Formats: sequence, structure tokens, C-alpha cells
Amino acid sequence: MAMSDATVLVDGVSRTFETAVRQDHATKGRGRLARVLRPVTTVSVHALRSVSFVAHGGESIGIVGTNGSGKSTLLRLIAGLDQPSRGEVRAVSQPVLLGVHAALQQDLTGLENARLGLLALGFTPARVIETLPRVLEIAGIGDAIRRPIRTYSSGMGGRLRFAIAAAAEPEILLLDEVLSTGDAASVERAEARMNEVRARAGTVFLVSHAAKTIEETCSRALWLHEGALIQDGPAPETAEAYRWWAWNQAKGKREIADDLLARARGARTGVEAAEDEAAGLRSARESENKL
Repeated sequence: MAMSDATVLVDGVSRTFETAVRQDHATKGRGRLARVLRPVTTVSVHALRSVSFVAHGGESIGIVGTNGSGKSTLLRLIAGLDQPSRGEVRAVSQPVLLGVHAALQQDLTGLENARLGLLALGFTPARVIETLPRVLEIAGIGDAIRRPIRTYSSGMGGRLRFAIAAAAEPEILLLDEVLSTGDAASVERAEARMNEVRARAGTVFLVSHAAKTIEETCSRALWLHEGALIQDGPAPETAEAYRWWAWNQAKGKREIADDLLARARGARTGVEAAEDEAAGLRSARESENKL
């Protein structure tokens, strides 16, 4: 990528999934066989709609939005685990995605899982041995590291997953709800590791349902709604705008919530600038390729 501090380019990215749905109106009330034989139609689900932005070294970017807004889909696209239906995603190095449901082998010990996790991240056996003490330090689960994962609480498993990813010292770290399963001490350790990534001029993306967490731990935030990026700006302002909208929505104050959402969509705070930056980076890269 042409811009020296750009780490991730998301340029006009859309992701559409096709899903099969059985129609229920034609055979309603005609028995089990009729229900099985209902006609099937294909429905398009638009998980992301023309999202554009550029991430830079030293940024921690929070992503807020309701369930189904496209947050986890965006992280998977950045990580290269899925491909966009339209648009382009580029990164200067391989991002490491850590989700709360990342797989751990239940019958293996925490230590054995740590070894496997580091090997899966491309570590040599020698580097695994060198890095394991740091995994244990970050995880902070003591002697439990020698017990099978099936004996762990969800919080302990989350801390081990995070420790494996953080010990790898990735340039681009993607965290999907991993701060939601830990106690205050483990969240503090996680935040310290996030700051270390930023200090190395790396980039952290954090998805969290807790907008307050985004306000306190991130420098920038993206608000996704129904797959569209409707606000991009400093974390305190963006997360607060989302939190106020979500509170009114939850309290049934639909008129206020709808007005807040309409204003956010209309203002598109930071979105046009993000789109322009992505377009500029794309043009610069295309010019370089022509040389």
C-alpha cells in the first residue's frame, strides 16, 4: 500500500450471503409432510454494504453495532477468512483474529493448546518454547495451564485464547468480543497488550457489545448499522452516539431512536472522509502498479 502508515484498506466492500428459506403460506396447516415439501426460495442477506475506510499504525479501532450489523463479518474479511462479494480488502501483514469462540482442544491441557496455537500461527518449535512463558504470563491462569481445557470456565478459556494471540505480537490484531468473558484483572491485562500492539505502530480492531469499553480502550470507532458504515470518528463521540441510540431503542423510545439514527445516517460523520481516503489509496496503488 502506498501510504506509509496505512495497515488495512477496506475499499467499497460488500458481502452478500444466499440462504434457502422454505415458504410457509402455501401449505400452512396441511401436516408434517406438506411442511417438508414446502417450496424453497433463495434470499439474499446483505451483511455489509459498500464499506470503505483506511486503518493506520498506532490506531485501536472499535466497531459498534447491533447483532447482525456486520461487525464479525468485517473482521473475518480483514483476516482473510472470507472474501467480499464486491470491493477489496488489503493488509500490510497477516492479521490475527481472536474470537470468543475460537477453538481449543477440550481434552488437551492449556499448555498443549498454547503450543498448538503458536504452531498454527507459524512459529517454529524453537520459538514456541521461547514464547510459552509469555503466554502463561498474559493468561494469568496459574497451575490451571496444566489441566484439560474441559475443566476451564469460559473466562479462563478466553484469557488463554487472548494470550496465545497477543504473545504472537501481530502487527494487526482483531478481537471479536474477547473482553466480554473476563474479570476486571484479565480485561486490564488485555488492554495492556492492546496498548503494546499500538506502541509497535500496529493496529487493533475491537468488536464489543459494550460501547463503554470502546470509549475507554479505543482511539477511533466505526458504527455499523444493517451492514452500512454510518459513522467513523473518535471513539468517545462515536461510541456515545451509538450508546444513546441503543438505549432509546431498548427503552422502546422508537421515535427518538429513529431520529438519532436518521441524523447519524444523514450526517455520515467521518464516512465521506474515510471513503475519500480509501479511494486515494486505491488510486495511488494503481499508479504504482503502472510504473
